[in-house]
Amino acid sequence: MQIGVIGLGRMGGNIVRRLERAGHSCVVFDQNPDAVSGLAKDGAKGAGDLDDLIAKLTPPRAVWVMLPAGKITEQTVEHLAEHMEKGDIVIDGGNTFYKDDIRRAKELQGKGIHYVDVGTSGGVWGLERGYCLMIGGEKAIVDHLDPIFKTLAPGRGDIPRTPGREKFDARAEDGYIHAGPVGAGHFVKMVHNGIEYGLMQAYAEGFDILRNKSSDALPADERYTLNMADIAEVWRRGSVISSWLLDLTSDALAKDESLDHFSGSVQDSGEGRWTIEAAIEEAVPADVLSAALYVRFRSRLDHTFAEKLLSAMRFGFGGHVEPK
Repeated sequence: MQIGVIGLGRMGGNIVRRLERAGHSCVVFDQNPDAVSGLAKDGAKGAGDLDDLIAKLTPPRAVWVMLPAGKITEQTVEHLAEHMEKGDIVIDGGNTFYKDDIRRAKELQGKGIHYVDVGTSGGVWGLERGYCLMIGGEKAIVDHLDPIFKTLAPGRGDIPRTPGREKFDARAEDGYIHAGPVGAGHFVKMVHNGIEYGLMQAYAEGFDILRNKSSDALPADERYTLNMADIAEVWRRGSVISSWLLDLTSDALAKDESLDHFSGSVQDSGEGRWTIEAAIEEAVPADVLSAALYVRFRSRLDHTFAEKLLSAMRFGFGGHVEPK
């Protein structure tokens, strides 16, 4: 299947590579010409600008926008809307606020252009592991794009099947779902990232407690000098708190148990804030997720070992480099 991809950063470039490896045809554009030429060497067709990308696609076109949420994505979608034709499809695979999806879809609908939002999880590991996809949009359009989504998704792998799932959508077992109408995909991904904040914070606080058990403030016979790397590793194996985040934690601690090369200043990319806003709108108590977000705010003023571990996990799954 042919598709255009705009934004060839940490995730966008690997999305193109995964699609090309499976036989799909990608036309690509990025503000960085080196990113375009690099993917052209891997088989993609490079474009010099947005209009060139549109011209190189065969109608009905499908264009995947993989850019940071905000002004740049807004401007790109507006440009596509002005130059694409009735029946074409705009896909936003970034971390856009779901209410912006709803607004954009209405604007594009008047021109006969379809809009699909795709919450995309997988970070820098997606090329090999695949991407967990949460999709919002019209059913007919999502079904039309299924070959793209199926290729990007991880597939069933060796994860045991959940008993009783026969009556549910089989695509979820392959790592992607049609969550609902426009906005639903990014809404599900938003809450996913809010939960991610809470999980990361729990690990960070737990390891901080372990590390500070050697503190001189404790009675001598109650002090332990614990090996953080060994604890992370043993918890990966048979523990009820094992997870990919713990895998990344173990990897980071094995490389540097003190985590001195991480700043401890932890950014939030928006989804955590939006998740709390949704909780307030729905009158749903979200104590853990709220606290995890506020810790990120505080981390920019005072860095603890826990915040350094958060930085390490963010770097592990997303390649995020925190400011000093």
